[in-house]
Amino acid sequence: MLNKVMLIGRLGADPEVRNTQSGVPVATLRIATDESFTDRNGNRTERTEWHRVVAFQRQAETCGQYLRKGSLVYVEGRIATRKWQGQDGQDHYSTEIRADRVIFLDRKSADDMGYQGGRQAFAPAGDGSEEMEPAFAGRAYGGSQRQSGPQQDPPAQKDRFPGQGATGVDDVPF
Repeated sequence: MLNKVMLIGRLGADPEVRNTQSGVPVATLRIATDESFTDRNGNRTERTEWHRVVAFQRQAETCGQYLRKGSLVYVEGRIATRKWQGQDGQDHYSTEIRADRVIFLDRKSADDMGYQGGRQAFAPAGDGSEEMEPAFAGRAYGGSQRQSGPQQDPPAQKDRFPGQGATGVDDVPF
């Protein structure tokens, strides 16, 4: 069976970061995605969907520190439904997206983290219970390998198309 969600959207509010009773950081992100379509009458219509995304551990702390209302993010995760009993004894349900990976797509978020020349992303190493590792050039890396000492930039890649000029993020037409 497959339970996979991929979204690109903007935060509708600053992330809400709190700790569980056991001290685990949890961030709740309200993310808006837009859908455009043509209705029966030929009119162009836009619809906004709101998604509740939950991130845990170090990923939650990083989201709370660097994301703000309006930030553009890519989220990978899975749909989960929580059930709890209210004070009135009634069962309550909440469906949310549990983030496995959050990538900051705004250049400002990457700049705020002190990195230059590319976007930074943070992805959990597994189920969100481990520390996150940085990702370079828009790619997310996970795993349990840890670096000790100062972090280094990824190795420079050989120019596969010499003479074609450099293409940066600002050169992309969309």
